[in-house]
Amino acid sequence: MSETAVPRRGLLIPVLTTLLIVGALLSLGFWQLSRLADKRALIAALDERLAAQPVALPPVTQWGALSARTDEFRRVTLSGVVARGQQARVFASVSPLRKDITGTGAWLFAPVKLAGGEQVAVNLGFVPEGAAVPASQPGGPETLTGYIRFPEQAGWLTPVADMAKRLWFVRDPVAMAQALGWGPVAPFYIDLEAPVPPGGVPKPGPLQVQLKNDHLQYAITWFLLAAAVAIAFAVWLRGHRRA
Repeated sequence: MSETAVPRRGLLIPVLTTLLIVGALLSLGFWQLSRLADKRALIAALDERLAAQPVALPPVTQWGALSARTDEFRRVTLSGVVARGQQARVFASVSPLRKDITGTGAWLFAPVKLAGGEQVAVNLGFVPEGAAVPASQPGGPETLTGYIRFPEQAGWLTPVADMAKRLWFVRDPVAMAQALGWGPVAPFYIDLEAPVPPGGVPKPGPLQVQLKNDHLQYAITWFLLAAAVAIAFAVWLRGHRRA
């Protein structure tokens, strides 16, 4: 074996390790660029849905085909009787979708019975902590405008619903309906935009989706790290050859 074969073989592991690290960092960078394109498309789609004129709520035969990816935040109108006496609350503080909401309080949910007998849960709006909700009065059908939303999933740290206070900690109207005896409800719910009730409580309002889009910064960071590792290895290799 030649004398130069030993040092060259000794470089094999550092070279492979460097290639592996640089390759992984570059892959992360390109993945962030892909996420950047996806996020830009999502923001454009959501902006388009929020700016669109409201359309009639799809009929019950189409509810099973609706999905969060294609239908969340679509503006719709519906007419039905709001069962205000069967309300439930969802704990809330600030909202990334409602800049007019500050402080702690709760979202007020209630089932709305449509003309065909189907029910849709509606988030009637925000109730600040300590604010009183006006006593409900029996009423006829109301025309509502809002946004299609889909239930949240409880996490490991999500508190259990407080049934005595009819208080939940995630927006899950299907679970509310089962626990409170509402009967079957749609697999989605409506975030109410209008009308605003007399006195302004609960407080509905328009949504403004503001999604963070830092993927370009992340991509640049990964690419710079890949370049730094490559340069550091090149400097080390140059010094190793001179030794």
